[in-house]
Amino acid sequence: MKKYILVLTLILSTLAMPVNVLAQDKISVAVAANFIQTFKELAQDFETKSGIKVEATFSSTGNLYSQIINGAPYDLFLSADEERPAILSKDGLADQQFVYARGQVILWSANKDFCKAATWQDALKNDRIKKIAIVNPATAPYGAAAKVALQKAGLGDALQSKLVNAQDIAQSFQYANTSAVDAGFCSLSATASPEGKSGCFFIIAEAPAIVQSACIMKRTKNRAVVERFAEFLVSPEANKIKMKFGYR
Repeated sequence: MKKYILVLTLILSTLAMPVNVLAQDKISVAVAANFIQTFKELAQDFETKSGIKVEATFSSTGNLYSQIINGAPYDLFLSADEERPAILSKDGLADQQFVYARGQVILWSANKDFCKAATWQDALKNDRIKKIAIVNPATAPYGAAAKVALQKAGLGDALQSKLVNAQDIAQSFQYANTSAVDAGFCSLSATASPEGKSGCFFIIAEAPAIVQSACIMKRTKNRAVVERFAEFLVSPEANKIKMKFGYR
């Protein structure tokens, strides 16, 4: 008899739980690598307030986009550009995109003497600079923007042999931070970390602004929960966290 009472109690407890917790207690998000640290703090804040687990996969925008069109079961895509979410929306794979952050390209070095040059262009022209990390322009918007800046400065061809392609923006910073390269094109958000603060950097004003858009995937089975997180991403509370990491 006690066994049946226990089972009945469990059933009634389950029925009393909030609908959103019953439907789904976690969501899966594909996140551009430049947004790693920022996203982790945002996700933690959201989880604390909602009890909903946010699981993230970090990689370059191009790699994540390729996974999505090949069937990866993400609920939400946080891209480092506007182009790929727009394509997913146009192709009927995602809802209308929305901007969640605006980033900035920098040139970072672990050697503080690097930034004694008058400009970033002068710093790269130094003969002692042998290797410069840049994210693959074909898969990462930050890499494409850095390439535009190099072309504007007339340094694209001259520095081509010194450029070291990184898989994503996090790896570009890793190369520079470990001095595997003399400097690396990174995201301004990298300077918010203890490692980032230990080096020096130039703001690359010549690089196009990085407008980062997100989209909810049509295939999601947890729409109400995902929409709740999407709303949080553009909330005043989330904006405070993003600003701390250099995003607008």
